[in-house]
Amino acid sequence: MKLLEILDESVIKVPLESENKEEAIEELMDVLVRAGRVKEREAALQAILDREEKQTTGIGHGLAVPHAKHDSVTTLICAVGIAPEGIEFDSIDGEPVRVVFLLLAEANNPGPHLAALAEVARMFEFPTARNRLFKARSPAEVLEVIRGMD
Repeated sequence: MKLLEILDESVIKVPLESENKEEAIEELMDVLVRAGRVKEREAALQAILDREEKQTTGIGHGLAVPHAKHDSVTTLICAVGIAPEGIEFDSIDGEPVRVVFLLLAEANNPGPHLAALAEVARMFEFPTARNRLFKARSPAEVLEVIRGMD
């Protein structure tokens, strides 16, 4: 599973208008709804928030990957948000989050979900790549950066 297979400009928000993690998750869920990728907004949102309650998905280096599985989803979907100024996300390193990848996966197929999480984490191992994402000013630029990391 490659992120570029499930991303396009309709599911990328630059800049995020949110100031905290709950707002960012809701904002990206609305992006997925507008793009026609989520039909059951409230249930899918609750699945993400329930997962976030267990442990923060602010994994450090300015990245958060809120994710969950939900029965209403029949394939892996993703939305990306860029917050140039950073938002509070209860990250494990205590730093603000500047890039949020929101992932929703089908309930009984963990493979694509895990592969996408691994791909996002791998991208953020490289400071140059993450700095390029932090500076992205449009959905097209976000896609270009991700394509360059592929």
